[in-house]
Amino acid sequence: MQIFVGLGNPGGKYAKNRHNIGFMAVDRIAEDHGFGPWRARFQGEVSEGRLGGEKVLLLKPGTYMNLSGQSVGEAMRFFKLTPADVTVLHDELDLAPGKCRVKSGGGHAGHNGLRSIHQHIGEAYRRVRLGIGHPGRKELVAGYVLHDFAKADETWLDDLLRGISDGAKALAEGDASGFQNAVALRVNPPRSSTTAKPAEPKTPAADAEPRPDDRSPIQKLVDRFK
Repeated sequence: MQIFVGLGNPGGKYAKNRHNIGFMAVDRIAEDHGFGPWRARFQGEVSEGRLGGEKVLLLKPGTYMNLSGQSVGEAMRFFKLTPADVTVLHDELDLAPGKCRVKSGGGHAGHNGLRSIHQHIGEAYRRVRLGIGHPGRKELVAGYVLHDFAKADETWLDDLLRGISDGAKALAEGDASGFQNAVALRVNPPRSSTTAKPAEPKTPAADAEPRPDDRSPIQKLVDRFK
């Protein structure tokens, strides 16, 4: 069994914030893969289902971002799992909007949700870093992540969420490359060539038969002395 944790803040006020992209991602997985209804458990909301041959619990902590580790730790201990069985999907300031990277272990880079999870289960869990871009200055970060996605973000955001859902089975199977490829195919689909192939130059056939000489004998004689 695995736990996929989407990070965010509970309540309608925060539903479309950049900080809630983790919630959005697990919601899309639940919807597209026929998971069970969301229900209250582990200080949050959970939905259960399968991705390929893997049983997966989707978890949205209801403790607010800064205390996410309480919910994650409780769920992990209940099912007697290890941090390696936990995958956390979260917003990432250091990636361009729409980019997605999978990482195992390492620091929390100042992300309050990850900081809390580190405190409760350690660092040896897997993260899916979902790029939201950076506002440019450190003092702008808090307002930026707690603000709704802009209208202009809707297309790439929807493509990213669809890609995460497409690759969810690969992610559950431990195939990080397959997962990231699925995301890339949605965010940056290959372009089909629309340029017409140049026409082959027309050249006289080398074995074309010569035209028959249908001149009269007198015309042949006249042409001979021209």
